[in-house]
Amino acid sequence: MYDSIPENKRISYGIVHIVKLLSNSIFDICSEKNIDAFDFAKKLFESSSEYKSKSVALGIISNYGLKDYSEVLIYFERSAISDDWIMREISQMFFRRLIKKYPNEMQQFLLKLVKSENPNMRRFVAETLRPVQENKWFYKNPDYSLEILLHLFKEKSAYPRTAVGNNLSDLSRHLPNLIKKIVSELVESGDKNSYWIAYRACRNMVKKNPVEIMKLLKTNDYKYKDRDYKV
Repeated sequence: MYDSIPENKRISYGIVHIVKLLSNSIFDICSEKNIDAFDFAKKLFESSSEYKSKSVALGIISNYGLKDYSEVLIYFERSAISDDWIMREISQMFFRRLIKKYPNEMQQFLLKLVKSENPNMRRFVAETLRPVQENKWFYKNPDYSLEILLHLFKEKSAYPRTAVGNNLSDLSRHLPNLIKKIVSELVESGDKNSYWIAYRACRNMVKKNPVEIMKLLKTNDYKYKDRDYKV
């Protein structure tokens, strides 16, 4: 199983990759032997106190959800606000499967969750909507995610706010003009949290057009990690 992990991802992606492989394999075995995979996964999820078994259970649950999503959503809600950081991260990955299979239904579900008072739940929403792998179709239909993310454009909590900024930054790789328009609107709103998101959203675009981006942000200085741009 370790050998199946791409060498350049064995540290950053190792746990996630193994959980995905293991949960898929168990689901397939259950199907071959006519074992109720969902019942098995529910029991494993409820009886586990650590993320390793619980995340495998969630992976099996997500596979079942591709056939019937109505029974599995509660497990994603619980995982999204877990005290375990890894569990929260893995829940995002598995939920993207459901977005791809049931885009309309999951959009409505996320529109409900985005109004949660729990910042981890709001972060879950923003992270599941990042245009990675299963979500690459967002580049052709950005309104799908933006209709949900706009509810977080004044986000006060650091983690979900960062997720929104990162999401817009991801979209800017293929849709720079759209994101520039959103950045301009966020800056003009006068809201400090909106400005923070706008600033974060520009971390990729500033590398190509630093002067234009700093003008858009109404600043003479842009700093991100070890980069420092000045007019």
